[in-house]
Amino acid sequence: MSTQNHLFTSESVSEGHPDKVCDRISDAIVDLYLSHAPDARVAVETLCTTNQVVLAGEVRGPESITPDMLVQVARHAVKDIGYEQDGFHWDRMDVRCFVHSQSADIAMGVDAAGGKDEGAGDQGIMFGYACDETPALMPAPVYYAHAILKSLAEARHSGAAIEFGPDAKSQVTLQYVNGRPTRATSVVVSTQHGETYSQADIREIVRPHVLNVLPEGWMCDEPSFYVNPTGRFVIGGPDGDAGLTGRKIIVDTYGGAAPHGGGAFSGKDPTKVDRSAAYAARYLAKNVVAAGLADKCTIQLSYAIGVSRPLSVYVDTAGTGKVDMHRLSDVLQQLVDLSPRGIRTHLGLNRPIYARTAAYGHFGREAEADGGFSWEKTDLVNDLRCSFL
Repeated sequence: MSTQNHLFTSESVSEGHPDKVCDRISDAIVDLYLSHAPDARVAVETLCTTNQVVLAGEVRGPESITPDMLVQVARHAVKDIGYEQDGFHWDRMDVRCFVHSQSADIAMGVDAAGGKDEGAGDQGIMFGYACDETPALMPAPVYYAHAILKSLAEARHSGAAIEFGPDAKSQVTLQYVNGRPTRATSVVVSTQHGETYSQADIREIVRPHVLNVLPEGWMCDEPSFYVNPTGRFVIGGPDGDAGLTGRKIIVDTYGGAAPHGGGAFSGKDPTKVDRSAAYAARYLAKNVVAAGLADKCTIQLSYAIGVSRPLSVYVDTAGTGKVDMHRLSDVLQQLVDLSPRGIRTHLGLNRPIYARTAAYGHFGREAEADGGFSWEKTDLVNDLRCSFL
């Protein structure tokens, strides 16, 4: 960001957004394969529209996993999200499966063999970011945008807000003064709702979810609080708009507050550095900030297909660093093996932990006992501090 005083906006979309439905299905298929074979390879895309779901991609895993099983995984994912509508229903939708075996050419370049370590699953650049704006060390606009929609979803799933449908979006604009977020200047929430509710009804049902999420005194003024600004949002989800895996990569990461390498995460097993290296970069950046070595930190990693070691490791603390950046880069590489295999081993990524990442961001979540969101741990803090004593 070029100035210390500015407005910055980030958005989020709910688990019922058409693109997120697709992300959820693709990640549920990743989990299915990893639950049967931790070394399975998966790259599966999903498309959805009115009562239609299409699965496509390539896999390498147990032959016992059949197309019918993939279809059932898709139905379960849609049911769990809550779609039982005329235009999109987990039981009545048509699911077509075009998933096939992985290309031998890709497998040859990636597999470990003859003394060669396992290579990256593709070329590319990946970014990780952390800052001290929120307890989760995430940029505040996307952090609060996610939190609003999570609050709505929890109310819907619990039955406390039967008015809401699964599809929803939020957008939060914050005012920064001297580089720190101070208040919201506008909040936008669009949520699918039942036929009998007016825009005014939904506005008042949504309001407490926003007030409970934002810090006290941060709420925008009334004219800048937009709820269902078109006036009506009854038809939603894949019935209202087609969805595709991997179209919400900024929502998945830092809300535009940090660079993005361009690769999506969902539907990919952790040998794909689009996913695993982005997780590793967040893990390193978060530990740098948590250790007090910088107020904000961006890390870029780059890879070539079939090559195990990163081609570059770049660290930028935007002038907030308290230690030498070149030395910091060296120390991070000493603490964590950044080869694809090294990342998966260090973070324990070869587990069925991905369906839960498909909505409300891959970052800024709590590390879980079964290994979910392991990249959110701050277990490098002591080592980092000791390295610079």
